[in-house]
Amino acid sequence: MKNKLQKIRGAVCFIMLLLPLSLMAQETVTVSGTVTDENGDGLPGVSVVIKGTRKGAPTNVNGQFSFAVDKLPVQLVVSYVGYETQEVTATSASTPVKVTLEEGLSLNEVVVTGNRVKARTVLDSPVPMDNISVTELRGSGQPDIQRMLTFTVPSFNSQNQAISDATAHYDPADLRGLGPSRTLVLVNGKRKNQSAQVYLNRTPGKGEVGIDLKSIPTAAIERVEVLRDGASAIYGSDAIAGVINLILKDDVEYTSISANSGITSQGDGFNFGTDINSGMSFGSGGNINLTLGYYKQLTTDRGGEFDVLNNDAPTTAPDPTDLVSYPGGATDATYIQDLAVFDSYQDWAVENPDAGMTTGQPELEQVDLFVNISHPVGENSEFYSFHGMTRRTGKSFAYYRAPYWRRDVANSGLYSTRPEDFVGYQPTFETDIKDHINSLGFKLGLSENWIADISATYGSNRVDYNINNSVNRSYLAVYGTSPTSFYNGGYSLSNAIGNLDVSGQITDDIGVAVGLEYKKEFFRGYEGEALSYYGSGSDSFAGIKPDEAVDVTRNNVAAYAQVDYDVTDALLLSLAGRYEDFSDFGDNFSYKASGRYKIGTKGAIRASYSTGFRAPTLHQRYLTNTQYIIVATSNEPLLQGTLANDNPAVQALGVPDLFAETSVNLSAGVTYQLNRNFSASVDLYQINVDDRVLFSTQISTLDGDLDGSDAVEQILIDNNVVAAQFFVNAGDTKTQGVDVVLSYDSFDKFKATLGANFNTTSIDAISTPETLEDLGYSIFNSQEAGLITNSRPKSKIILGLSYEISDFVIGLTNTRFGEVTITPTPALGEAFEQVLSAKVVTDISLDYKLGNNLSLSAKVNNIFDVYQDATDASTGTTQAEKRFTYSSEVQQMGQFGTNFRLGFNYKF
Repeated sequence: MKNKLQKIRGAVCFIMLLLPLSLMAQETVTVSGTVTDENGDGLPGVSVVIKGTRKGAPTNVNGQFSFAVDKLPVQLVVSYVGYETQEVTATSASTPVKVTLEEGLSLNEVVVTGNRVKARTVLDSPVPMDNISVTELRGSGQPDIQRMLTFTVPSFNSQNQAISDATAHYDPADLRGLGPSRTLVLVNGKRKNQSAQVYLNRTPGKGEVGIDLKSIPTAAIERVEVLRDGASAIYGSDAIAGVINLILKDDVEYTSISANSGITSQGDGFNFGTDINSGMSFGSGGNINLTLGYYKQLTTDRGGEFDVLNNDAPTTAPDPTDLVSYPGGATDATYIQDLAVFDSYQDWAVENPDAGMTTGQPELEQVDLFVNISHPVGENSEFYSFHGMTRRTGKSFAYYRAPYWRRDVANSGLYSTRPEDFVGYQPTFETDIKDHINSLGFKLGLSENWIADISATYGSNRVDYNINNSVNRSYLAVYGTSPTSFYNGGYSLSNAIGNLDVSGQITDDIGVAVGLEYKKEFFRGYEGEALSYYGSGSDSFAGIKPDEAVDVTRNNVAAYAQVDYDVTDALLLSLAGRYEDFSDFGDNFSYKASGRYKIGTKGAIRASYSTGFRAPTLHQRYLTNTQYIIVATSNEPLLQGTLANDNPAVQALGVPDLFAETSVNLSAGVTYQLNRNFSASVDLYQINVDDRVLFSTQISTLDGDLDGSDAVEQILIDNNVVAAQFFVNAGDTKTQGVDVVLSYDSFDKFKATLGANFNTTSIDAISTPETLEDLGYSIFNSQEAGLITNSRPKSKIILGLSYEISDFVIGLTNTRFGEVTITPTPALGEAFEQVLSAKVVTDISLDYKLGNNLSLSAKVNNIFDVYQDATDASTGTTQAEKRFTYSSEVQQMGQFGTNFRLGFNYKF
C-alpha cells in the first residue's frame, strides 16, 4: 500500500510542477474571422482552434468566429467534417481572418479521441481512427445508434437476441469480436457508465457487461469517433478493443425536427420515431443544445414452423382398457376428460405450427432528453455541462407454455377454462430501463499553450423486471391459485468520476498530458416480490431473492501521463502510461508506445504497441441468482444458479478472487491520400488477452444422479439448483485481423466508400481450478468457447455508393456479413457444428431536398429479403428446426428481412 501511495504522490507532484507554467498568462487580444465554402457561403459549426491546443471557438450561423488569445501572431487550425483542414495565421486584432474551405476527404478531419495531448487529424494520428458524421449514420436507414454503427463500421457488431430475457432489451455490442466488456464508450470524452445488466443467456457476449448504447439518441450526436486500437494507457479499464467517443451537438444556429416510420415486408415490426434538436445562445457567448426524442417499435415474429403434432405434442391417447387408471373403462369420467384433453392437444398442435411462439425483436418504447451546455468564463476558460436522461420500456417473450406442458395449470382452472379448453400461455419478460449521464466541468486556459480540464461525471443505469402472463406453479400446487403478474426485482449500476487533466506544449515539438482520476462504482440488486421467488418462482424467470439482493461499492484512483514528440515534421513518437489502483482486486500499470511517419504530405505509416487491462465488473464479482434458462438437452427450462465469486462454496472449489484481465495490443498500418478524391488505409492488429473472465459452463452431476457423491454435487444440493455457474479468470485468447478503408469523392455528384474487417479469434488456454479439474469437470465446454470464437462474423465488408442528381441523392449500400458457426454442446453426442454461410444485405435510399429547409427520405433495408441460413437439427441446439428457424444464439445481420422506412427532416 505504501508503494502505491508513493506512485500516486509522484504523479501529483509531477502535475504540480507543471502548473506554474500558467503564470505565463498575459493580457489577451481578440482574434476574429469568417469561414466560407467555395461558393462564398458562410459555414456554421466550423472548428477554429489554436494549433497544438484545444482552445478556440466554432463559427456561428454566418460562418463568423471570435475568441481571445494571449498574443499575436497565432496559428489557427480550421476544420470541418467533409472539408480540407487549413492552417492560417492571425496577425492583427483589427484585421479579421478570411478562410475558404474546400471539400475534402476525411484524412484531414480533426479528431480528439485517442490523444490527451492535442487534437490531431486522421492523417496525423499514430493510431487508426474513424470519424463518422451523424448524416452518414442516419443514411444507413437503421433505427438506433447500435444498428447504425453495425452497418457503418466494419469492426462493430450488434444484433438483437430473441428469447434471451433481459439481454433482448440491450443487444450486446462490441468491436473486433472481443466482447461488450472490452470496448470503452465515451460521451464528449467522458466515460459512459456500464449497464446494469449482465448477459447470462447463450448469446454473443455471454457473461459480460456492456454499455447501453440505445440510451444515446442519434439526434443528439454530431459525430462518432472510433479509435480502433488499445487505449488503456490513456483511458484505463475496458479500452482493449478500442474506444467509441460520441460527440454531442453544440451548435445553436438551427432547430431541426425529424420523424420517421418503418415496417417489415411481413407487416410486423412497425416503428415510429420523432425528435427535435434545437440550440440557443445565453449569457455572453454561452450555448445550449437541446434534444428531445421519442421512439416506439412493435414486435417481429420469425419463429419456426414444424410438425407440432408428431414432434412435440403427446401422441399416445388414453387407453380405456387400462382399468387401473380407468376402472370404468370407456365410460369412466376420468377417461372421458383425459380423452377430451388429449383431443384438445391434437387440435392445438395442428392449429399452432409455430408452437405458439413469438420470436423476434421486442416491443419497445423510449423517451429521451439530452442537453449540452457551454459558456465562456473570463477570457481563457469555459464552463461546460451535458446531461442525458432516457427511459425505455420493453416486452419480449419466453417459450410458449404449450397446454400439454402445463397440465397442472390446466387442471387448476386458474385461467378460467376447463382442462380441455386450456391453450397454454406465453410469459412476457418486461423491462423498465432508466439511464442517466451527467457531467460538468471547467476548461481553464492556464496560458497560450496550456489548458486544464476539471470535471465531475455521474452516470447510472437501472433495469427492473416484470414477468406477466405467467404462474408460480409451486404456489399454485400448495394454495390452488397464483398471481399471473410479478415484479421480479432489478439491478442498478452507477458511478461517480472526478477528473483533472492538464495538457500543453513544453516546446513546439514536445507536448505533454497528465491527469488524475477518482471513480466510485455502486452496484445494487433489488429483491422481487415474495411470490416471484416462492418455490420455483414465476414461470420463465424466478425473482431475485432477499439473500440475492446486493449493495456493494468499490473505488479506484488513477494517474496517467502522455508525451508526444514531433521529432521532425514527418516523424511523431508518443509514449503513455497509466497507473490504476482498485479497492477490490489491486492495481495495474498499462503503457503504450506509438509512432507515425508521414509519407510526403499525403500519407503516413503508423504503428503502436500497448498493454491494457479490464477490471472485472461488480456484477461479475457479486451477482447471485437462480433463474430458468434453456438448455439444449431439455424442452423444458431448468432452474440454474449463478453463484457470486466470493461465495464460500465457489471458493471451496478453488476458484480464486476475480482480478484484472490483461492484454497486449500490436498494430501497424498505412494511410494514404492519392489525390484530392481518393484515400486508403490498411491496418493490421493482434490482441492477446490473458486471464479473460469467463462465465463458466453449467456445472452439474457427471453421472446423471445428483446424490452428493462428490463435492460439486453437494454444492448444487446445498443451493437447490440442478446446475451452477460462476465467473472465473480462466481464458487466454488471441485475436488477429485487418481493417481496410477506401474512400472516393468526386466533390460533384458521386461518392463511394469501401470498408472491411477480417478477423479471427482463438482460445489459447483454459485454466480450470485444480479441485474441479481433479474431479473431471470442465468449466468451459466447446459450445461456450464457440460464442467467443465463432459467434461474430469472421469478416464484414461494407460498400457504400451515392449519387446526387439535382435535389435528389440516391444511395446504395451492400454489406457482406461473413461466416459464423453454431457449436453444439458436447453432451449431445452426435451433434455437429453448422457453418452459416456469408450473406449480403443490400440497402437503397432516396433523399429529396425541397428547398433549403425540408428534406424527405425513403429507404429500403435488405431489399432482397436475405436471412441467415436456417439452423439444422443436426446441431442439436435448442429447438433447432422446431420453434426456431434461425439460431437464437448466433446471428449475422438480424432476423428482420426487408424493411421499408419513410422520414422527413425540417430545419429552420
